[in-house]
Amino acid sequence: MEVGIGLPTMIAGITGRDILGWAKRAEELGFSSLGALDRLMYDGYESLIALAAAAGATSRIRLATTILIAAYRGDKALLAKQLASLDRISGGRLTVGAAAGGRPDDYEASGTVYTDRGRRLDELLGELRRTWDGTADGPVPGPPWSKGGPPLLVGGHSPAAMKRAAAFGDGWIAGGSSAAGYGEMADRARAAWHAAGRADQPRLVAIAYVSLGPGAREHAEHHLLDYYSFMGWKAEMAVRSVLTDAGQLREFADGYRDAGCDELILFPCVADPGQADLIAGAVWG
Repeated sequence: MEVGIGLPTMIAGITGRDILGWAKRAEELGFSSLGALDRLMYDGYESLIALAAAAGATSRIRLATTILIAAYRGDKALLAKQLASLDRISGGRLTVGAAAGGRPDDYEASGTVYTDRGRRLDELLGELRRTWDGTADGPVPGPPWSKGGPPLLVGGHSPAAMKRAAAFGDGWIAGGSSAAGYGEMADRARAAWHAAGRADQPRLVAIAYVSLGPGAREHAEHHLLDYYSFMGWKAEMAVRSVLTDAGQLREFADGYRDAGCDELILFPCVADPGQADLIAGAVWG
């Protein structure tokens, strides 16, 4: 199982210099991917801009939207061009993760309908897929894609999301849960692939939150309770699931590996790039 790490783009007070330093350190430590969260109505950095900056600071590590709330981005041609540009700037290192999302305020602010997001995401992913495989109708926004387009991961736990992943994706991505819970959902993703008549197997990816070192629990609570405040009492669930001990993180990663996860991307709750060293030490010892 590969292990990636998230950019701390949603942590209060993070600077552009901090993000670039984090990206460089993650590549030096051997993480597989740099992930970026996506949220419009929050005081954080826009995910595609952050990954473009990280692309210029690195040369080997993959860059992943984990995940992009694509359905509130109403201009399909513009999004296609943005993704193509990021793919080319990074030398073909982009992985696109996309999902419908669950934050109505993001949709309201962008002037798009929240309740219709699933249908519009299906349309968008279908159009992107046709663009990448060369079957799109009419002109395609440049620049040209590297390698015929990036890998596409589709997120979500519902039957509709699983069906969407099998219809358009190369894999499926999910938020953190127990290893047993992830294994059950991974089985559902494989079943969706089979039901769609696909002979290949989905690439299985997961994300989880980590906070290590002095004050780990306090840092996690401060960050996650604010970030997930829109969920009300359910924000406490995010705090309870955060990994705050090196042994706990190692056991968690082992469980996901045993459950068939292909890549685990760990998101920090602390801005200091030294957190990447702590995570690497815990995972690889």
